[in-house]
Amino acid sequence: MDNCFSTFCVKNLFKKKQSLSRPIDIIFKHLNTPTAWPPGNGFASGVIDLGGLQVSQVSTFNKIWATYDGGPDNQGSTIFEPAEIPQGFSMLGSYSQSNNKPLFGYVLVAKDVSSSTTNSTLKKPIDYTLVLDTSSIKINQDTTCYIWLPIAPNGYKALGHVVTTTQDKPSLNKIMCVRSDLTDQCESSLWIWGFNDFNFYDVRPINRGTQAPGVHVGTFVAQNVGNTNPPSISCLKNLNSLTQIMPNLLQINSILENYSPIMYLHPDEEYLPSSVNWFFFNGALLYKKGKESNPIPIAPNGINLPQDPNNDGTYWLDLPADDTNKERVKKGNLQSAESYVHVKPMLGGTFTDFAMWVFYPFNGPGRAKVKFINVKLGKIGEHVGDWEHVTLRVSNLDGKLWKIYFSQHSKGQWIDSSQLEFQNDDNNNKRPIVYSSLHGHASYPYEGLVLQGKNGIGIRNDSAKSEMVMDLKKLVLVSAEYLGPFVIEPSWLNYFREWGPKIDYNLDEELRKVEKLLPWKLKDAFEKIIRSLPDEVLGEEGPTGPKVKYNWTGDEV
Repeated sequence: MDNCFSTFCVKNLFKKKQSLSRPIDIIFKHLNTPTAWPPGNGFASGVIDLGGLQVSQVSTFNKIWATYDGGPDNQGSTIFEPAEIPQGFSMLGSYSQSNNKPLFGYVLVAKDVSSSTTNSTLKKPIDYTLVLDTSSIKINQDTTCYIWLPIAPNGYKALGHVVTTTQDKPSLNKIMCVRSDLTDQCESSLWIWGFNDFNFYDVRPINRGTQAPGVHVGTFVAQNVGNTNPPSISCLKNLNSLTQIMPNLLQINSILENYSPIMYLHPDEEYLPSSVNWFFFNGALLYKKGKESNPIPIAPNGINLPQDPNNDGTYWLDLPADDTNKERVKKGNLQSAESYVHVKPMLGGTFTDFAMWVFYPFNGPGRAKVKFINVKLGKIGEHVGDWEHVTLRVSNLDGKLWKIYFSQHSKGQWIDSSQLEFQNDDNNNKRPIVYSSLHGHASYPYEGLVLQGKNGIGIRNDSAKSEMVMDLKKLVLVSAEYLGPFVIEPSWLNYFREWGPKIDYNLDEELRKVEKLLPWKLKDAFEKIIRSLPDEVLGEEGPTGPKVKYNWTGDEV
């Protein structure tokens, strides 16, 4: 009897300890990061000069406070201060993260290296304003939390909060404010935590792109629900060249060797990727409006494609004219497939984005899920030519892979490295995995079903492992504007027209075919979902190429 009772107690104690353990209790270690990079430039040197202000990236933290309710998965959040700040550098703000994933992030710390004695790039705050006191909030928390906003001197901006567990104001030496010309406007982005009328958000520069100078600091903002004003803190700005610490060619090759993903195609996939040259060599045709009966074979290197930066509907590409070759080319050619890489500066040159594009000669028909019924959508979703991509974001300060963007039709998602799936390659290097969805070829970080719709009705995006694998490390560097003549862009990259014809099908007719299979109660809901989808998903016309996409010069959507 006593033994049974003891066992019961031990089991319940174990369960209780498990319930208190959260993913954030694990510190994520970057995988497959080289101990040394090829020499050249300032890439991965640990420091960048933004114009009289040096910044360094700190990823080791001291825990200040945690709550265990609210936020993503209702697991709460934790606030940290940067630890092991380099000599001469100062804290700009605290770091916060949701508890539902391993501890993984950074904040920038700063050092004044300007020559001015009267207009320094850093100054202490003149006071603090109390933003949040959690003593009155009924949540499971370590202790009471006090969040303070530094009051900056005239001509300076605060970039983050100071957090204490007592009512006493922090020391004015705790944090530094930054001269206004070195700051940029921020916007709230990732939701970290929220309870009742209060939220924590990550903040990012409001203007982002290859030429935008805004720098992500890594700090968080605390604000009331419904506050439509800009965040109370600012981001940094790079006043120097955005490309001063971008990787050179040797470093680019090393980065892609280590971080390029392994892509799994669905086991039922019929429409495989190919190289662009294979598509051209195997009979792809260039059509011109008014001369549809006389299409032109495309040269294998695409040199005879129109090169003007317009898309007025005058030209388009299509599959071979004869049925036998048309069906063969539709299927693609996995052996020839290669990723096409565009390298560009982001977030004020503190990161390098590697957009890795994959070409498919044909996008297959869609499938829908309507409650418990799976239906084929006929011609809906079909189009010639399909460009998909993933983007690796690598820090120019430490050379680590911080996240990957997975493009999914007209949208997509950023996934932190701590939440990626990895797999050993032939050289025993751990590489991230990408899943290409069946027929639609959208990119996902995990296998399974993602439904594009709502209330159990929508387009199916199915992905799974199979024997059909594409190693994105088989690649061609097609563009890196900051390297000038060292990277020559292929002719096809500057073809701004459509890579497929407008599909001639009657959407109403295709919907009626599908709706015959559905109970009458589901027909209206199904049709509303389908008609709300963008043309890219409906497959009404061929896509434009990579250089026409918003993310070529902007951030990912």
